[in-house]
Amino acid sequence: MKVLNLQCHFKHDFEGWFGSEEDFRNQLSKEMIECPMCGSREITKMLSAPRLNLGAQAPANETKAVDSTASADKPTGQLVPIADNLPVNLDLANLDPKQLQSAWLKMVSHVMANTEDVGTEFVSEARKMHYGETVERGIRGQATADETQELLEEGIAVLPLPIPTAIKGTIQ
Repeated sequence: MKVLNLQCHFKHDFEGWFGSEEDFRNQLSKEMIECPMCGSREITKMLSAPRLNLGAQAPANETKAVDSTASADKPTGQLVPIADNLPVNLDLANLDPKQLQSAWLKMVSHVMANTEDVGTEFVSEARKMHYGETVERGIRGQATADETQELLEEGIAVLPLPIPTAIKGTIQ
């Protein structure tokens, strides 16, 4: 089994597992590999370091490094995490792309788990909720750019959210 580091042309990093190098090249040539973030099939194999599992463990007396800049007199604010170790008020422009990608995937997964997919009925369902014709609830679905603009002009808050192909179905 070969585990390869892959990247789409939008610079989304992900792993692919293949039976052999030939298997990878065959799937790549048939455009069977797609980015789980955006669905792009323009994939590049990145450099990979082999992982050698020799069964070695770290010595028991090894100590962890201590942050010398941390002190008891520095205030630590209460932050609401949006992902593991990723507070809400970070400067997103300076985040590591992998942290940003991870946070975005967790956010999309949260939306998927906590909303009802109304599909092509999104616009009519959003209007019904806005005008009190049906119970308010979290919904998601499809709308054109023009329909989205019309909803916004009516005062109905909507947010375009591209959902990665891998999250739409069962992930194995």
